[in-house]
Formats: sequence, C-alpha cells, structure tokens
Amino acid sequence: MVDDATFTRESSAMLPGLYRLSMSILHAQADAQDAVQQGLLRAWAARDRARPESLRAWITRIVINECRNIQRSRMRVFPAERVAEPAPQHVPEDLGLYEAIDGLTEKLRTPLLLRYMERYTEREIAASLGVPVTTVKNRLYRARRALERRLSEVRFE
Repeated sequence: MVDDATFTRESSAMLPGLYRLSMSILHAQADAQDAVQQGLLRAWAARDRARPESLRAWITRIVINECRNIQRSRMRVFPAERVAEPAPQHVPEDLGLYEAIDGLTEKLRTPLLLRYMERYTEREIAASLGVPVTTVKNRLYRARRALERRLSEVRFE
C-alpha cells in the first residue's frame, strides 16, 4: 500500500515523463493530457493496491492503458481521419531523430522512450508494459537497429 504523500510526490515527479510518453503514443496534446489525467485519477483511486517498490511502473502502465483506450475510442469516432494539431512553435535541431523515433511502431517506440528519455530500468519497463524483461531487451535492440537504419538513410539522401 502506498500512502497519499508518497503517491503525490512520486506522481508529481513523473508528470513530464508521462506526458511525453502519452504524446509519443497519441500525437495529440489534448489526448495526451487527458490520458495522463485519467490515468493518474485511476491510479489515485486504486493506490491502496499499489506497492511502493513498483509504483512508477504501475502508474506508467495505467497511463499506457489509458492511451490505448483513447486510441480505441478515436477509431470509433474518427475511423478514417485524424484531427490536426497546431504546428509546434519550436522546431528541435534533432528533428530527424524525432521523426525516426515517431516512425517506429508503438511496440518499439514505447520501451525506447521509457529507457532513454525517462531513464526506466529494463525491469521497470517490463512491469509497465506487462511483458518479460527479455521481451523488453529484444524490443530495445530492434528499436535501436531500426533507428540506425532510418538515420543512415537520412544522412545519405
């Protein structure tokens, strides 16, 4: 069981990372914000079932599930079209890298972002995604190889 203060402190520290993860899955600011908010509300309501040693992975898993729920509802509402998001005001220097990461499938992109942007351990990623650690290692390997190929193609164009 996780006490209220621990939950609040840990979830507050996770907010930027949860938002980045949600954006990488949903590609829409409003949906990403909704996923994080709904995920944290669900986690708060069930915090008595959380274990302190795996709180970060548990909350991440809930937010990922919320992203998937939003994706499913989006398909029912907008099956053939996507709602356009406003263009970002700042274009990062590493746009090619971001585009290459964005081009990965969700199965490869999510563990990659959790590992390198959010600094999750392979064990935490496995718990968050509900897969074995060996699967996480395999997906990270495949994601790195895919990025390597994509980025080398961009350099030679």
